[in-house]
Amino acid sequence: TTGAAPLPLRPEASWLQFHLGISRDGLYPRSSPAVSRLLRDMQEFPTISADYSQDEKALLGACDCSQIVKPSGVHLKLVLRFQDFGKAMFKPMRQKREEETPEDFFYFVDFQRHNAEIAAFHLDRILDFRRVPPTVGRLINVTKEILEVTKNEVLQSVFFVSPASNVCFFAKCPYMCKTEYAVCGNPHLLEGSLSAFLPSLNLAPRLSIPNPWIRSYSFDGKEEWEVNPLYCNTVREIYPYSNSNRLLNIVDMAIFDFLIGNMDRHHYEMFTKFGDDGFLLHLDNARGFGRHSHDEISILAPLSQCCMIKRTTLLRLRLLAEPEYRLSDVMRESLLQDPLAPVLTEPHLLALDRRLQLVLDAVARCIDTFGEATVVAEDGAQPRSAAGHRARLDT
Repeated sequence: TTGAAPLPLRPEASWLQFHLGISRDGLYPRSSPAVSRLLRDMQEFPTISADYSQDEKALLGACDCSQIVKPSGVHLKLVLRFQDFGKAMFKPMRQKREEETPEDFFYFVDFQRHNAEIAAFHLDRILDFRRVPPTVGRLINVTKEILEVTKNEVLQSVFFVSPASNVCFFAKCPYMCKTEYAVCGNPHLLEGSLSAFLPSLNLAPRLSIPNPWIRSYSFDGKEEWEVNPLYCNTVREIYPYSNSNRLLNIVDMAIFDFLIGNMDRHHYEMFTKFGDDGFLLHLDNARGFGRHSHDEISILAPLSQCCMIKRTTLLRLRLLAEPEYRLSDVMRESLLQDPLAPVLTEPHLLALDRRLQLVLDAVARCIDTFGEATVVAEDGAQPRSAAGHRARLDT
């Protein structure tokens, strides 16, 4: 109830256990009981407060409607708090499962999809990357679990009842420009995804780094990587891509983004504590799974231009291409554990198999050209350059 004394933090709280389990290998260990408990808690615990996220608060002060359509494509997201200092990012349903992103949409005005956030967590776990924060689907009662627990007067003020008698709310800023940004319950219940928060930045500082394969965010511009097939040679010369695992991690991320169809990876984040070789966080995946009928091969540019891949990643991909461990089957089964199942439609699941084959084809072309010893890197070691590889053969 409101006004009750806050409960003391229990050390066994799943949020805390999740944070303590973050290591240089990933956000959680392979079979983590803490993650299973965390997913259940996010799904079941009552919310004790709701508020806009920090970046939306920043927007509230500067409502310039010409700025609405921009790369960050801010759509409604809320921070929900639970007991034991638990916090999760709530992204409401904006698009039905069977709706395809229109072909004329630029990727940076695409919807954010709650089911894409959920599916991305499951895929990342199946690929054994473990770089997406735990994410679960939940039906939220927007009246009881948002409106009645928020202290933010702006958020309270954006709730209204639609002509169909559904309870709706919207992000204040876009509302002044476009009313169709609102999301509505049915009449009170609204589907959404909940992603667990990472530890606060003062406990676990993170860097946000521009992706060397960033897309042009204009309608006609081209980035260098789009016109120069030797672009990777340029990247390899620059710190930190010259002497670390970083490029191999970028290739992992590109494969992940290609499988989900996410063209919007303009930055990546990593924990400073793990140094230059730390893993890249795969955050904000709501732009994935927009079109099952289209494979955006340009997302694979880091793989096809650098022609390198971790051996562990390659072995995992090959395994998931085997009939008995087919990626679509493993994903289908994994997603059945989510309360909002089925999370993806069948065409999206089958697209994963098709795209996985395209990734393996790209690796095969690289191996044909440069040889396996050059292309396939042992984890923690840089692959030998083609020249170094030939020198070794001569001795």
